[in-house]
Amino acid sequence: VQLVESGGGLVQPGGSLSLSCAASGLTFRLYAMSWYRQAPGKERELVGTITGGGGSTNYADSVKGRCTISRDNVKNLVHLQMNSLKPEDTAVYFCSARFELGSNVYWGQGTQVTVSS
Repeated sequence: VQLVESGGGLVQPGGSLSLSCAASGLTFRLYAMSWYRQAPGKERELVGTITGGGGSTNYADSVKGRCTISRDNVKNLVHLQMNSLKPEDTAVYFCSARFELGSNVYWGQGTQVTVSS
């Protein structure tokens, strides 16, 4: 299984950024996909999750209303659209795949997002 994130970079406060995660080596539609982030000196935290079929999402309170997770089960992609970015959104963002019928969990290597003027 391989998860590869892309789309990170430097963005000004108030700006937007879209991250993508390409998955391979798994039956993508059977996996709930999540985005996590880890800021320097802090624990990794959940940003949000989308179910395997894409019918349900949930988000951390800190990003609710500013972030949207979507997926393409044909292209094996999951996206994180982030708007109204704040300096405190600066972190390494990871995608994670969790098998909905078991306990397997896989992680990507992460992509850096920096929000700064």
